[in-house]
Amino acid sequence: MRIYRKEGDQVQLIAFPDEQIGKGDYFLIEDPSLSKGLLVQVIDLQYANIPGVLEDILRDVMTDGELTGEDSDPLNISSEVDALKDTRLALCKIRGTINQEGGLTPSTSWLPSRTASRIKPYRVGNLLVNGGKRPVKLGHTDGESLQVDASTLDGGLNIITGRKGTGKSHLAKLLLISMASYGAPCVVLDVNGEYVNLHKSKDGRQQSIRLTVLAPRSGLNFALSKLGLRTVSGVLAHALDLPATSSKVFTTIWRDLEARGGLSLPEMIKAVQGWNCHDSVREALVSRLQVLLESGLFSDETNSLTEEKIMRLVEDGGILVVNLKNQSQTVRRILVEIFLGELTKILSSNWLKAIFLFAEEAHLYLRETYWDDIVTRMRHIGLFTTFITNQPDTVQEGIYRQADNVFIFNFTNEHDLDTIGKVAKADRETINYLVRGIPTRRCLLLGNVVRDLPLMVDVEALDVRTMGETRLFFS
Repeated sequence: MRIYRKEGDQVQLIAFPDEQIGKGDYFLIEDPSLSKGLLVQVIDLQYANIPGVLEDILRDVMTDGELTGEDSDPLNISSEVDALKDTRLALCKIRGTINQEGGLTPSTSWLPSRTASRIKPYRVGNLLVNGGKRPVKLGHTDGESLQVDASTLDGGLNIITGRKGTGKSHLAKLLLISMASYGAPCVVLDVNGEYVNLHKSKDGRQQSIRLTVLAPRSGLNFALSKLGLRTVSGVLAHALDLPATSSKVFTTIWRDLEARGGLSLPEMIKAVQGWNCHDSVREALVSRLQVLLESGLFSDETNSLTEEKIMRLVEDGGILVVNLKNQSQTVRRILVEIFLGELTKILSSNWLKAIFLFAEEAHLYLRETYWDDIVTRMRHIGLFTTFITNQPDTVQEGIYRQADNVFIFNFTNEHDLDTIGKVAKADRETINYLVRGIPTRRCLLLGNVVRDLPLMVDVEALDVRTMGETRLFFS
């Protein structure tokens, strides 16, 4: 390979037909005179546009099969011309400088020699410390096992996105099980019932995973008095769109009933119906309280789920799966808001250092009103969220810009690629070039998990009942 040119943060390399090179590969351009090298990543491959090649190809097409006799080529020029036709131009992004000690620095204010430099493949796994103290095996890259440190997922915001059926949920389960194995408390908002059998292997054996599955009318029951005013007000405002004026009246009624010891949904509805307020306010409150009552999520205090019970289920590496399968969109939003409130109370009371929340199919309940709070404030109190979605345009731009790690599977739609291109951890060109046409279970890693070096990885298989495969008629 040879250096052809440099433009901005791009370097173009000439690769000859016998040289192995692919999209996503890393190369080190070493300059012996400077004792350092430029680390570049291939983002696209093109044919080298050499003068005269088009004319020669057209001549071959026009004369192919029409001339008889033997070719005379004593100087073996035809083989040289054929090699020129297959010569490739590799578009590469500069990722930094590798110094003499093998460390990476972001400096790119120098140019290697065109004539004296040596270009060779580079294994970026060497820069990732290959897993650190808490290794998580994500899969394989360049034929070698790739391990990352679980601490790079700690304290941040993660996004897993890609087209349907490309392996998003598979990767989410791999990360979930890995984090739980190191004692991390985990909560999953499971829309499709994909996580309910993670404690079983594919052949039915019991795994050493502490898993609890709760669903409406099957362990998910709450009492108003235990939830508290803040959580219930959040449910009414964010999940059921209660106007601000009605919320103020609700707060007044709540405090009146609480002082009299009569906090329950039937008593609350009765109090609202007899309260001295405008008819529109009364109607807004009664209609939403009826929705709560009919959801089946609220019961007496004896069997209710409290923050203390949630804490005991997830502490020391427990996984709590909130099964939202077959639930209406309204019930999903109610449950999501309740759990955000409960997890906030647990973390604010310092009962747990942190909780890792996995939001599966996040586009079905992602609301700007309260997820903004998750991204900005709650990460500081210890709630670290992983969004999993196949509709990247449902995630607010501010979330992409604050994401610490992004895992991108196959996308071809221009609108989706433009949306993902807002990620602060990578440039738009890298994402657009690398994620097009990649196969199932291969993804592009961006962020802290790979030290901001975009990396393609084939995700590791899991020996658990993942339950996320698409159901087919013709198998």
